[in-house]
Amino acid sequence: MTIRSILQAIVHPRTVTEDLGPPSQVAADVPRLAGSLQLRHVDAGSCNGCELEITSTFGPVYDAERFGARLVASPRHADALLVTGPVTKNMVGPLVKTFEAMPEPRMVIALGDCARDCGVFRGGYGVEGPVGDVLPVDLQVPGCPPNPEAIVRALRGLTGR
Repeated sequence: MTIRSILQAIVHPRTVTEDLGPPSQVAADVPRLAGSLQLRHVDAGSCNGCELEITSTFGPVYDAERFGARLVASPRHADALLVTGPVTKNMVGPLVKTFEAMPEPRMVIALGDCARDCGVFRGGYGVEGPVGDVLPVDLQVPGCPPNPEAIVRALRGLTGR
């Protein structure tokens, strides 16, 4: 490598994001947002596999923020609640309080098989049930854990970007 090629690589780095194709199809009754999507994530009792994929989703390779999705720290700033894991008995109250703190209109996304139907945790003594038993779910993303491409496609389906 020459010094010139090294300097060009520094000044004009190549893009590291991946082309993810078209957004996934979302049911007609799910509300759509015209612009950005502010997400509040709540782990209701997962194994943290979905959290690793969420981290990758918002990292430099998949870069969900380029499509208008962003994680926020407060439910008062959120448009959608991103829930992972089955809802444990200890998390029913905090999950409902987080949902109630969100402004209208609000959406709930059940991310992963555990959030959808309790997955491998079904029948556990500390498990209350899937997210749909506690909150009204607008969108479900299947997978154990769902890969970043599936998460980005689902979020793009909500914004239409």
